[in-house]
Amino acid sequence: MKYHKFNFFKYTYCEFESRSIDFFKDKSAHYQSKSGSLYFYTDEGVYRYSNHWGRVANCRWKIKNIEDYKSQNYYVGFAKWSDFYPLNDTDKVFYVTVDFLLKQAKIQRINKNEVGNGNFLMTSILAHQRLKQINTLFKEHKWAQYFDEDIEQLRKILITNLVTTTKTIQQLKREL
Repeated sequence: MKYHKFNFFKYTYCEFESRSIDFFKDKSAHYQSKSGSLYFYTDEGVYRYSNHWGRVANCRWKIKNIEDYKSQNYYVGFAKWSDFYPLNDTDKVFYVTVDFLLKQAKIQRINKNEVGNGNFLMTSILAHQRLKQINTLFKEHKWAQYFDEDIEQLRKILITNLVTTTKTIQQLKREL
């Protein structure tokens, strides 16, 4: 599907590139949402000024290159029309990457040209469920109190399994 200013906000996934917060200073927005987000359209794409990213209405929009993201802080992002993808519950086009040193995980989407990149692909719903479970595993330690192994080793095994299978977290814990 080809996206443009009349349909980019309907069930889409997109990663916006961070831009200067001053972008809207000398420009008037083409559209302002009920929540106060500003949109400026170009032939190439859309600029968005907003204090909420992630789940946006029926979309999943992220802003890249923000090291210390805080909701309620305003950021400006730009996305080309070709950066928007359909968001549905059936396409397996997402995968989760994990940085065990930083104890962080994030959802990635395969590019349009990629058939598969060696990662275990999942739906948006499963990817977000896994992300939440991984973040909980990184933060909490109660779940590991009945195991004799080192918690860091258990985390690595469990999280690695979470991002490579559709088995439930309960099934994976039983297999430890």
